[in-house]
Amino acid sequence: MLRTHAPEVADLLARLPVVPIDALVAGEPEEVVGFAEQFAVDVSMISAEQRGALVAALGPRTRTFAGRLYVADWAPRARRALDQLFGDGADWPGATGEVVDPWPVLDELWRAIARLRVLDPVTTEVLRLRQARQHNCRICTSLRSRSALEAGAAEALYDEIDDYADSSLSTRHRTGLAVVDALVWDPAGLGPALVAQVRAHYSPAEQVELVLDLLRNAANKVAVALGTDEAHVSEGTEVYDVLADGSVVFGLG
Repeated sequence: MLRTHAPEVADLLARLPVVPIDALVAGEPEEVVGFAEQFAVDVSMISAEQRGALVAALGPRTRTFAGRLYVADWAPRARRALDQLFGDGADWPGATGEVVDPWPVLDELWRAIARLRVLDPVTTEVLRLRQARQHNCRICTSLRSRSALEAGAAEALYDEIDDYADSSLSTRHRTGLAVVDALVWDPAGLGPALVAQVRAHYSPAEQVELVLDLLRNAANKVAVALGTDEAHVSEGTEVYDVLADGSVVFGLG
Protein backbone atom coordinates (compact mmCIF):
# COMPACT_ATOMS: atom_id res chain seq x y z
CA MET A 1 0.00 0.00 0.00
CA LEU A 2 2.84 2.40 0.76
CA ARG A 3 4.40 1.96 -2.66
CA THR A 4 0.98 2.01 -4.32
CA HIS A 5 -0.16 5.31 -2.81
CA ALA A 6 3.16 7.03 -2.04
CA PRO A 7 5.92 5.60 -4.26
CA GLU A 8 8.18 8.63 -3.95
CA VAL A 9 7.97 8.45 -0.17
CA ALA A 10 8.75 4.72 -0.28
CA ASP A 11 11.87 5.39 -2.34
CA LEU A 12 13.07 7.99 0.14
CA LEU A 13 12.37 5.78 3.14
CA ALA A 14 14.53 3.12 1.50
CA ARG A 15 17.44 5.54 1.80
CA LEU A 16 17.01 5.82 5.58
CA PRO A 17 18.16 2.61 7.27
CA VAL A 18 16.48 2.25 10.67
CA VAL A 19 18.99 1.57 13.43
CA PRO A 20 17.29 0.51 16.70
CA ILE A 21 17.71 3.13 19.41
CA ASP A 22 19.69 0.81 21.66
CA ALA A 23 22.12 0.15 18.79
CA LEU A 24 22.27 3.85 17.91
CA VAL A 25 23.42 4.77 21.42
CA ALA A 26 25.68 1.77 21.95
CA GLY A 27 29.03 2.98 23.26
CA GLU A 28 27.76 6.53 23.83
CA PRO A 29 27.99 8.28 27.24
CA GLU A 30 25.09 7.76 29.65
CA GLU A 31 23.93 11.33 29.02
CA VAL A 32 23.29 10.43 25.38
CA VAL A 33 21.52 7.21 26.32
CA GLY A 34 19.25 9.01 28.79
CA PHE A 35 18.45 11.72 26.25
CA ALA A 36 17.49 9.12 23.63
CA GLU A 37 15.28 7.24 26.05
CA GLN A 38 13.46 10.41 27.08
CA PHE A 39 13.10 11.44 23.42
CA ALA A 40 11.31 8.19 22.66
CA VAL A 41 9.08 8.12 25.75
CA ASP A 42 8.05 11.78 26.10
CA VAL A 43 10.07 14.44 24.32
CA SER A 44 8.21 17.25 26.10
CA MET A 45 9.95 16.27 29.34
CA ILE A 46 13.52 16.71 28.10
CA SER A 47 15.13 19.21 30.43
CA ALA A 48 17.59 21.99 29.70
CA GLU A 49 20.14 20.01 31.69
CA GLN A 50 19.65 16.91 29.52
CA ARG A 51 19.91 19.04 26.39
CA GLY A 52 23.10 20.69 27.58
CA ALA A 53 24.62 17.35 28.53
CA LEU A 54 23.86 15.96 25.07
CA VAL A 55 25.53 18.88 23.32
CA ALA A 56 28.52 18.65 25.65
CA ALA A 57 28.89 14.95 24.91
CA LEU A 58 28.37 15.04 21.15
CA GLY A 59 29.47 18.51 20.11
CA PRO A 60 29.19 18.91 16.32
CA ARG A 61 27.60 15.44 16.06
CA THR A 62 24.49 16.63 17.91
CA ARG A 63 22.31 17.52 14.93
CA THR A 64 23.21 14.39 12.97
CA PHE A 65 22.52 12.25 16.03
CA ALA A 66 19.13 13.95 16.54
CA GLY A 67 18.14 13.21 12.94
CA ARG A 68 19.12 9.56 13.24
CA LEU A 69 17.29 9.35 16.58
CA TYR A 70 14.12 10.69 14.95
CA VAL A 71 14.35 7.97 12.27
CA ALA A 72 15.01 5.26 14.85
CA ASP A 73 12.08 6.46 16.95
CA TRP A 74 9.38 7.18 14.38
CA ALA A 75 10.00 5.01 11.34
CA PRO A 76 9.13 1.87 13.36
CA ARG A 77 5.94 3.54 14.66
CA ALA A 78 4.82 4.37 11.13
CA ARG A 79 5.70 0.93 9.82
CA ARG A 80 3.85 -0.78 12.67
CA ALA A 81 0.73 1.29 11.97
CA LEU A 82 0.79 0.48 8.26
CA ASP A 83 1.36 -3.21 9.03
CA GLN A 84 -1.66 -3.19 11.34
CA LEU A 85 -3.80 -1.48 8.72
CA PHE A 86 -2.70 -3.46 5.66
CA GLY A 87 -0.90 -6.57 6.89
CA ASP A 88 2.70 -7.29 7.80
CA GLY A 89 5.24 -5.89 5.40
CA ALA A 90 2.85 -3.37 3.84
CA ASP A 91 5.35 -2.37 1.14
CA TRP A 92 7.73 -0.85 3.68
CA PRO A 93 11.01 -0.61 1.77
CA GLY A 94 14.17 -2.39 2.75
CA ALA A 95 17.20 -0.23 3.40
CA THR A 96 19.45 0.33 0.41
CA GLY A 97 22.56 1.45 2.24
CA GLU A 98 24.13 3.29 5.13
CA VAL A 99 23.26 6.95 5.68
CA VAL A 100 25.58 8.76 8.07
CA ASP A 101 23.84 12.14 7.81
CA PRO A 102 20.07 11.67 7.34
CA TRP A 103 19.18 15.33 6.94
CA PRO A 104 19.32 15.71 3.13
CA VAL A 105 17.04 12.68 2.73
CA LEU A 106 14.77 13.81 5.56
CA ASP A 107 14.27 17.20 3.93
CA GLU A 108 13.24 15.47 0.71
CA LEU A 109 11.04 13.02 2.59
CA TRP A 110 9.07 15.67 4.44
CA ARG A 111 8.42 17.63 1.26
CA ALA A 112 7.31 14.46 -0.53
CA ILE A 113 4.86 13.64 2.27
CA ALA A 114 3.57 17.21 2.23
CA ARG A 115 2.78 16.86 -1.47
CA LEU A 116 0.29 14.06 -0.72
CA ARG A 117 -3.15 15.67 -0.91
CA VAL A 118 -5.74 12.91 -0.52
CA LEU A 119 -6.69 13.92 3.02
CA ASP A 120 -8.73 17.10 3.29
CA PRO A 121 -6.88 20.09 4.81
CA VAL A 122 -9.11 20.34 7.90
CA THR A 123 -8.46 16.74 8.91
CA THR A 124 -4.76 17.18 8.24
CA GLU A 125 -4.64 20.26 10.46
CA VAL A 126 -6.72 18.78 13.29
CA LEU A 127 -4.38 15.80 13.50
CA ARG A 128 -1.27 17.99 13.23
CA LEU A 129 -2.39 20.15 16.14
CA ARG A 130 -3.12 17.15 18.36
CA GLN A 131 0.34 15.75 17.74
CA ALA A 132 1.93 19.17 18.27
CA ARG A 133 0.21 19.48 21.63
CA GLN A 134 1.28 15.99 22.68
CA HIS A 135 4.89 16.83 21.93
CA ASN A 136 4.45 20.35 23.36
CA CYS A 137 6.03 21.98 20.32
CA ARG A 138 5.74 25.73 20.79
CA ILE A 139 5.95 26.77 17.15
CA CYS A 140 3.70 23.95 15.95
CA THR A 141 0.93 24.79 18.41
CA SER A 142 1.09 28.46 17.38
CA LEU A 143 0.58 27.73 13.67
CA ARG A 144 -2.69 27.58 11.73
CA SER A 145 -3.06 26.24 8.20
CA ARG A 146 -4.43 28.73 5.68
CA SER A 147 -5.79 25.87 3.57
CA ALA A 148 -7.73 24.56 6.57
CA LEU A 149 -9.04 28.02 7.41
CA GLU A 150 -10.21 28.49 3.84
CA ALA A 151 -11.94 25.10 4.07
CA GLY A 152 -13.95 26.24 7.09
CA ALA A 153 -11.82 25.37 10.12
CA ALA A 154 -11.88 27.75 13.09
CA GLU A 155 -10.63 28.01 16.66
CA ALA A 156 -13.93 26.61 17.96
CA LEU A 157 -13.07 23.38 16.14
CA TYR A 158 -9.49 23.34 17.37
CA ASP A 159 -10.65 23.96 20.96
CA GLU A 160 -12.28 20.54 20.94
CA ILE A 161 -9.12 18.63 20.08
CA ASP A 162 -7.79 18.17 23.61
CA ASP A 163 -10.93 16.40 24.88
CA TYR A 164 -11.89 14.92 21.55
CA ALA A 165 -13.39 11.70 22.96
CA ASP A 166 -16.19 13.71 24.59
CA SER A 167 -16.39 16.40 21.91
CA SER A 168 -18.78 17.17 19.09
CA LEU A 169 -16.07 16.46 16.53
CA SER A 170 -17.01 14.09 13.72
CA THR A 171 -16.41 10.37 14.15
CA ARG A 172 -13.86 10.64 11.35
CA HIS A 173 -11.89 13.27 13.24
CA ARG A 174 -12.16 11.46 16.58
CA THR A 175 -10.88 8.30 14.91
CA GLY A 176 -7.93 10.12 13.38
CA LEU A 177 -7.10 11.73 16.71
CA ALA A 178 -7.10 8.31 18.35
CA VAL A 179 -4.54 7.24 15.75
CA VAL A 180 -2.36 10.21 16.74
CA ASP A 181 -2.48 9.17 20.39
CA ALA A 182 -1.78 5.54 19.56
CA LEU A 183 1.32 6.33 17.52
CA VAL A 184 2.61 8.86 20.04
CA TRP A 185 1.94 6.96 23.26
CA ASP A 186 1.07 3.28 22.72
CA PRO A 187 3.95 0.88 22.01
CA ALA A 188 1.42 -1.71 20.79
CA GLY A 189 0.23 0.60 18.03
CA LEU A 190 -3.35 0.90 16.85
CA GLY A 191 -4.99 -2.31 18.05
CA PRO A 192 -7.80 -4.23 16.28
CA ALA A 193 -10.69 -1.99 17.37
CA LEU A 194 -9.03 1.22 16.19
CA VAL A 195 -7.88 -0.43 12.97
CA ALA A 196 -11.52 -1.28 12.22
CA GLN A 197 -12.58 2.30 12.89
CA VAL A 198 -9.86 3.71 10.65
CA ARG A 199 -10.84 1.40 7.81
CA ALA A 200 -14.47 2.46 8.21
CA HIS A 201 -13.77 6.19 8.00
CA TYR A 202 -10.68 6.52 5.78
CA SER A 203 -9.94 5.14 2.33
CA PRO A 204 -6.72 3.11 1.87
CA ALA A 205 -4.98 6.11 0.30
CA GLU A 206 -6.13 8.32 3.18
CA GLN A 207 -4.86 5.77 5.71
CA VAL A 208 -1.41 5.82 4.14
CA GLU A 209 -1.33 9.60 4.06
CA LEU A 210 -2.57 9.85 7.65
CA VAL A 211 0.26 7.68 8.94
CA LEU A 212 2.86 9.45 6.80
CA ASP A 213 1.57 12.86 7.94
CA LEU A 214 2.17 11.79 11.53
CA LEU A 215 5.67 10.65 10.60
CA ARG A 216 6.33 14.07 9.07
CA ASN A 217 4.76 15.95 11.98
CA ALA A 218 6.93 14.01 14.43
CA ALA A 219 9.92 15.93 13.11
CA ASN A 220 8.90 18.51 15.68
CA LYS A 221 10.38 16.16 18.29
CA VAL A 222 13.84 17.17 17.10
CA ALA A 223 13.08 20.86 17.56
CA VAL A 224 11.51 20.28 20.98
CA ALA A 225 14.38 18.06 22.08
CA LEU A 226 17.03 20.59 21.02
CA GLY A 227 15.06 23.60 22.27
CA THR A 228 14.75 25.20 18.83
CA ASP A 229 10.93 25.17 18.73
CA GLU A 230 10.35 28.78 19.76
CA ALA A 231 7.27 30.27 18.09
CA HIS A 232 7.61 33.08 15.56
CA VAL A 233 4.91 35.09 17.37
CA SER A 234 4.89 36.14 21.03
CA GLU A 235 1.11 35.86 21.28
CA GLY A 236 -1.77 34.62 19.16
CA THR A 237 -1.28 32.44 16.12
CA GLU A 238 0.60 32.55 12.82
CA VAL A 239 -0.86 31.43 9.50
CA TYR A 240 1.19 29.11 7.31
CA ASP A 241 0.59 27.06 4.21
CA VAL A 242 2.18 24.18 2.32
CA LEU A 243 3.01 24.95 -1.31
CA ALA A 244 2.57 22.55 -4.20
CA ASP A 245 6.23 21.53 -4.02
CA GLY A 246 5.89 20.58 -0.36
CA SER A 247 7.72 23.58 1.06
CA VAL A 248 6.18 25.63 3.86
CA VAL A 249 5.62 29.38 3.97
CA PHE A 250 4.95 31.28 7.19
CA GLY A 251 3.59 34.67 8.22
CA LEU A 252 0.61 34.67 5.90
CA GLY A 253 -2.35 36.95 6.40
